[in-house]
Amino acid sequence: MHTAFSELSSLTRTIERSSITGEVKSALGLVLTVSGLERAVGIGAHCLVQGREGPVLAEVVGIDESGTRLLPFGSWDGVRTGDPVQVSHSANEIRPDDAWIGRVVNALGQPLDGKGRLPEGNRPRKIRAAPPPAFERRRVGERLNTKVKVMDVFTPLCRGQRMGVFAGSGVGKSTMMAMLARGAQADVIVVGLVGERGREVQDFLQEDLGEEGMARSVVVVSTGDEPPLMRRQAAWTATAVAEHFRDQGKQVLLLLDSVTRFAMAQREIGLAGGEPPTAKGYPPTTFAELPRMMERAGPGSGAAGDITALYTVLVDGGDMEDPIADAVRGIMDGHIVLDRKIAEQGRFPAVNLLRSISRMLPDCHHPDEYAIYKAARRAAARYADMEELIRIGAYRRGSDPEVDSAIDLAEPLDKLLSQGKREAMDASETFARLHGALSDADIVVEAP
Repeated sequence: MHTAFSELSSLTRTIERSSITGEVKSALGLVLTVSGLERAVGIGAHCLVQGREGPVLAEVVGIDESGTRLLPFGSWDGVRTGDPVQVSHSANEIRPDDAWIGRVVNALGQPLDGKGRLPEGNRPRKIRAAPPPAFERRRVGERLNTKVKVMDVFTPLCRGQRMGVFAGSGVGKSTMMAMLARGAQADVIVVGLVGERGREVQDFLQEDLGEEGMARSVVVVSTGDEPPLMRRQAAWTATAVAEHFRDQGKQVLLLLDSVTRFAMAQREIGLAGGEPPTAKGYPPTTFAELPRMMERAGPGSGAAGDITALYTVLVDGGDMEDPIADAVRGIMDGHIVLDRKIAEQGRFPAVNLLRSISRMLPDCHHPDEYAIYKAARRAAARYADMEELIRIGAYRRGSDPEVDSAIDLAEPLDKLLSQGKREAMDASETFARLHGALSDADIVVEAP
């Protein structure tokens, strides 16, 4: 019955209606200029350009005295001057359904996995929605057990928290996301792959995520070869799908890879629309769109659930002062830094303990756990201060008991925090093992 209703609802939205028509005046690069629609459309409206090779869905990105500027969701191949352009009556929305769990969709909410038609829910949901009002939201909730040892201890994640994962390419971001999708304590996982390499999509789905992860996930994919509108919309679509499940009272984990590619897509769109470039060529709208998207995640209100979110950020050469990295760090409730040097030493996840922080501490930990965390972090910091002297043999054991203990802890801590992508451990067991390692190294854990 539900399927029949969904099909009927979908058909009614495809019925032809009267439309306002303009025509193509010029095309330059990705931008199509159209006349005759200036009073009929606004920024963000959708249009259909009737080209030689079929209709092309486009979005309005600018309006001035020269006409209406459009960018495509596909390609302008075959489009000529004089071709008709119609205002699209299909709103910028999707209709998520519970049956989307286990499926892979594109930025427009269309199936990509070859498993047939995608059922539509009864309630339309805007792709680009406003964040919930701040004073209607709950506070961040209790700790979410990720079963990723280094996260549960050193960068704990609470329900409704938003965390940034900062790393260069090839340091293990995707693997870490897959570990969270398989083991994290959440009802639904929504994964957004924005600007992903085409050859890596199947690797991520089959090898990293696997059947266990896919069984409770919705994956939204836009590959790097797609137009900037599709790459940007993939992030919005993933967020809208997460909001659908949140409003049902479920705990949702949103994993978006990557914010940097979202920002790059917005840069292409803004520059094509005539915006002036600012920091590293990014137009002002890029820095306006980042908080608008990320603020949609977080604690819910009333009977709604929460959206706990992790956003990955590409930092070339470890440059944490990159404009996008700097902007995201200011929005997030903490950040995890993946270090190439640690990855090269063979420890995965390659989290830099001293450069990573969760802003939910100390409340995210039980007092006893927080005492263990402080003792371990202090010892790690002490070892880092003396590491160069220790490696060249300039430090003589017995000179400083605190440094001696830090040296004794370094190798056991490294082994404890190393974790294969198919491994999982509850936070309580991780803390117990860490406490044992501290005791073996004669490091005192102060009573809370």
